Amino acid sequence: MAATIQDAIMLLGDSITQGGFENNGFAARLANAYVRKMDVVNRGYSGYNTDWIIPVFEQCFAMQHEQQHVPKVRILTIWFGANDAALHPSPQHVPLARYKSNLARLIRTVRSPDSPRYSPDTRVILLTPPPVDPKRWELTLEETAAGDKQGLFQRKFEVTRQYAEAARVVGAHEGVPVVDVWTRIWDAAGRDIERLGEFLYDGLHLNEKGYAVVYDALISTIAEKYPECHYDNLPRSVIE
Repeated sequence: MAATIQDAIMLLGDSITQGGFENNGFAARLANAYVRKMDVVNRGYSGYNTDWIIPVFEQCFAMQHEQQHVPKVRILTIWFGANDAALHPSPQHVPLARYKSNLARLIRTVRSPDSPRYSPDTRVILLTPPPVDPKRWELTLEETAAGDKQGLFQRKFEVTRQYAEAARVVGAHEGVPVVDVWTRIWDAAGRDIERLGEFLYDGLHLNEKGYAVVYDALISTIAEKYPECHYDNLPRSVIE
């Protein structure tokens, strides 16, 4: 087992986070930017929503009495909504009000002094889901072996927008910065749904260009809100 000599950035999310090391994704870029300064721990779970992630997060984030024995999580990103916004009756669907409540619960798990996982040194950043291209996503589903005959994986552009707005509201209420991925991608696409394919390889998941937008926005947020955690302001864990 490797000894603990560096603090960590933990990325909590769904498949968009899980794929963050692929295609020069945002996790890979973070690992490169923070090499010899902080480790990047990917806790992305494909298919997950905010209902399902809560018990998992309680397993992978150390309790207070354990934290002295494990790497300190200096930055925690929380990125959900793409699956929560699946249309009812999808098993992935989480009603908007509960989605907001779940996000707040995840944030308070590390920020509330009453939480057994309270971590005052952890800086939390919330990310909104990106926009969805429903036509391209429907085509992707049709190309799979089984398809989506029961409509369990359908998405709508406007519904996902509502979940992105809800994430922004939660961030403001909980006092944590929000990377507005939805608006960043939408603006980069010229607010033209036909151009979302430049950033989403299947209508839902980000390609390299989409991840680049997210990485740049995340680094800008760290620089503005948590400058002490920016890679330029951190010493190397091992001297030259």
